[in-house]
Amino acid sequence: MFLIILYRFSTNLHTPMYFFLANFSFLEICYILTITPKMLVNILSDDKTITLCGCALQMFFFLILASTECYMLAAMAYDRYYAICQPLLYNVIMSRNTRFKLILGSWIIGLTVAAIQTPLTFYLPFCGPNKINHFYCDIPPILALACTDTQLNEIATFIIVLCLIVGAFLLTMVSYMQIIRTIVKHHSTAGMKKSFSTCTSHLIVVAIFYVSGSVMYLRPKLSYGTDVDKFLSLMYAIIAPLLNPFIYSLRNIDVKYAVTKMICNMKITE
Repeated sequence: MFLIILYRFSTNLHTPMYFFLANFSFLEICYILTITPKMLVNILSDDKTITLCGCALQMFFFLILASTECYMLAAMAYDRYYAICQPLLYNVIMSRNTRFKLILGSWIIGLTVAAIQTPLTFYLPFCGPNKINHFYCDIPPILALACTDTQLNEIATFIIVLCLIVGAFLLTMVSYMQIIRTIVKHHSTAGMKKSFSTCTSHLIVVAIFYVSGSVMYLRPKLSYGTDVDKFLSLMYAIIAPLLNPFIYSLRNIDVKYAVTKMICNMKITE
């Protein structure tokens, strides 16, 4: 939220990179709000129930946001590729129209995945006990409750996740391989240090999100419901979104400058 406010009121952050970061911050806020409030209610109260409709809605919005994040991370890597590898053409290629298309495309992919997976999961019969061995409504723990064959669901989930996570991960890594190649080939030692610093924060988020998500979904049903599942879900659904403001903001010189300038302007106004 803080990065969104800075982007809105600080002119030195009106660049393609910070446009993506502002949208990414908004996505992460929605992501956390989908899971955390209900999780805290369950922890603090004796009533740990959720209606079938509520569970379906939570899964639907979670899938939209998680799937959108996959390709938004890829879009951010694409942005960094042109910023470092094609700096003279960067502002031409990453025009306002291109940026909006990349963001809109990410949201359309997320909506499509959620519209397919949520009905496919909740059309299954659940005979009980309807106790979810998880802290939110996710596909694997819900499939574990079904009292019928879920092979079709598992195949559909595997194919969608393979295309979604692995596809976005490959696009991201191709961009960064080209970035590293360009940095090593053309930049000075000082330039290499600055460029690697810019990309390191993005790579940290990519590693946490893609690796934990892949391990969670690309495996057989028999291993669902373990404590490892909860830890992996915690990593990509709670920990990564909470770390992002610190990773992107506190390590960034432009953001520090914008914060300092905003504080000074507030003091002058007072």
